[in-house]
Amino acid sequence: MTGTGSPLPDPNRSGPSQLVKVDDRNFLIDCGRGCLMRLAAAGAPPITIERLLLTHLHSDHVTDVNDLITTRWVQGFPAPPLPIVGPEGTENFIENTLKMLEPDIGYRIEHHSDLDSPPQLQVSETTAGVVLEDEQVRITAAMTEHKPVHPTVGYRIEAEGSSIVLAGDTIPCAGLDELCSGADVYVQTVIRDDLIKQLPIKRLLDVLDYHSTVEDAARTAKKAGVKILVLNHCVPAPSTQEDIDQWIQIASEYFDGEIILPSDLETINV
Repeated sequence: MTGTGSPLPDPNRSGPSQLVKVDDRNFLIDCGRGCLMRLAAAGAPPITIERLLLTHLHSDHVTDVNDLITTRWVQGFPAPPLPIVGPEGTENFIENTLKMLEPDIGYRIEHHSDLDSPPQLQVSETTAGVVLEDEQVRITAAMTEHKPVHPTVGYRIEAEGSSIVLAGDTIPCAGLDELCSGADVYVQTVIRDDLIKQLPIKRLLDVLDYHSTVEDAARTAKKAGVKILVLNHCVPAPSTQEDIDQWIQIASEYFDGEIILPSDLETINV
């Protein structure tokens, strides 16, 4: 887990990001604040990332994309093109990111003779269907529900007889059910509506209608028959073991499989 935090800065939790490793292949899902620091700690430098999969373009999920692009480019000798997949709008987002980086790219090309071209990227947009399929790995996408953020997608990665679903921010919906069906692991952004409702701040109350609650995620997991439910990107973030136990206890009232609320850099083996 290369980032288990929320939009609110947390000294112990980086922004939303997950690293899925299949043997020596690395797939990065979302790239929130501090992601590259966590990749370094996990021993997965940017040059090793085979593909970046974006669930949506909310800032907390993409803050470190510019750093991933730049660091991979600078550290590669040379860096192969980075495939980036995301929902509609991703091409425009990456184009604007490169525009923002244009001065820095120019400085580095002028200064370093072995950097003779800008970062090489392969950007594609998806709503549903197969994103990648080869002899070892199959990645599929499906539409999720996070309006007014639209479109948004979740991903299912299958390899060596195992499957993991990275849902991103979504409420329960048909696309999520499709992704989760029979999965080994289901990673879901969750909120505690009982705690958020205690805060009389409209901007916080607004998040209630487009995120899964702990109960929602647990019901989705039970319905889909998944084995492990991972509560991620928790709002408000639990800060003590007692808090974590309480979140897990709520989920366990609706789902009787294994439930994990991970810390940054925690590994879940499938």
